[in-house]
Amino acid sequence: MKELILICGGIFGTLSLIFGAFGAHALKKTFTEDHLNSFETGVKYQMYHAVILIICGITFPFLSSLQIFMGWCFIIGILLFSFSIYGLTWSSARGKKIKILGPVTPLGGLFLIIGWLLLTINLAEIAVYLNP
Repeated sequence: MKELILICGGIFGTLSLIFGAFGAHALKKTFTEDHLNSFETGVKYQMYHAVILIICGITFPFLSSLQIFMGWCFIIGILLFSFSIYGLTWSSARGKKIKILGPVTPLGGLFLIIGWLLLTINLAEIAVYLNP
C-alpha cells in the first residue's frame, strides 16, 4: 500500500503540473474566466493532495486499517473532486455540460475531508507514542 500511495502522489503531482500548464495556455482560448478559475481549483487541490500523499507515504508504514483507509480517501477524493471539475468545465465550455458530475465533486470533497480527519488521528497517535 505504501508504494501505491507514493506512486499515486507522484502521478497526481505530475498530472497537476501538466493540467495546470494546459489550462494556463491552451484553454485560455476556449474557456471563460469562470471555467478557468474552476479548472485551476481542481489543479490546486490535486497538487495539494498529491503532496499530502507523498508525505503520508514517507511518514506512515500503512500497516493499520486506519492508515490504509486514509490513503484510499485521499486517492478517491482526488479522482472524484479534481477530475469531476475537469470534466464539468471541459463539457460546459463545449456547451454540453455533463450534469452527473455535479454531485460527484462534493462527494470527492467529502473523501478529502475524511482523509484529513484520518491524517489528524494518525498524527495524534504518533504524537502520543513519541511523547508518552
